[in-house]
Amino acid sequence: MRLRDIYESIDGVAPFKLSKEYIARGMYDNSGILLDSGREISAVLFSLDLTVEAVREAVRCGANLIITHHPAIWEGVKRITPEEVPALFACVREGISVISAHLNLDAAEGGIDESLMQGLGGERPVAVMDELSCGGYGRVYDVEPCPLADFSARARETFRTDKLVVYGEGEVRRVASFCGGGFSGEAVSFASEYGADTLVSADAKHHILLEAVEKGLNVLLFTHYASENYGFSRFAERIKTKIGLPCTVYTDRRYL
Repeated sequence: MRLRDIYESIDGVAPFKLSKEYIARGMYDNSGILLDSGREISAVLFSLDLTVEAVREAVRCGANLIITHHPAIWEGVKRITPEEVPALFACVREGISVISAHLNLDAAEGGIDESLMQGLGGERPVAVMDELSCGGYGRVYDVEPCPLADFSARARETFRTDKLVVYGEGEVRRVASFCGGGFSGEAVSFASEYGADTLVSADAKHHILLEAVEKGLNVLLFTHYASENYGFSRFAERIKTKIGLPCTVYTDRRYL
């Protein structure tokens, strides 16, 4: 299968135009075909990040395309050497192409942010913080009321992580969630505005965490990886069905 055909399959699930919409709002992204080996694609590895371990797994399972969420090339690369960019160098050496789907996949309908909501027990949002032409980012939604301890236990099980930090107490009824590094002052204000009692995200700065807890919000902090790998794995299954090639989903438990 041609690399471009797989790109178009991804575009049908997580339109790359969403990244362009975010860029037009002043954010930065680098999604799309980031490395083209010039070869037909015979098998695919999905990995949240392009790492040396992910490339080794691709070689082991015979994949000559790696699809990542986080951009394999974030900003300008001046030298492709084993010391400067070891994973990218390994891909060039092994003839492995790379496609990254970042902000477009965060925001797409059925994408990573929506999957975070669904994994936490939400069905439909009461409000979306960043609304785009299709989909969006940051959601407030209702869940079946339960004690915070039960809600947290289910989150650990669903997202297969034991690195979940919990602040607060009491019942959970309305949740605000933001995949990845979305724990911002804007997120706290959005959660409060729409009556959330619990905020779920990752990568919290101390002063923003303090603001959320002082406002009476319960807070659940995933690792960045755990907040996104659940939705990324669901995305992988959708693409696997569309392209009909052997596919492997790689999870790096060091970061989960």
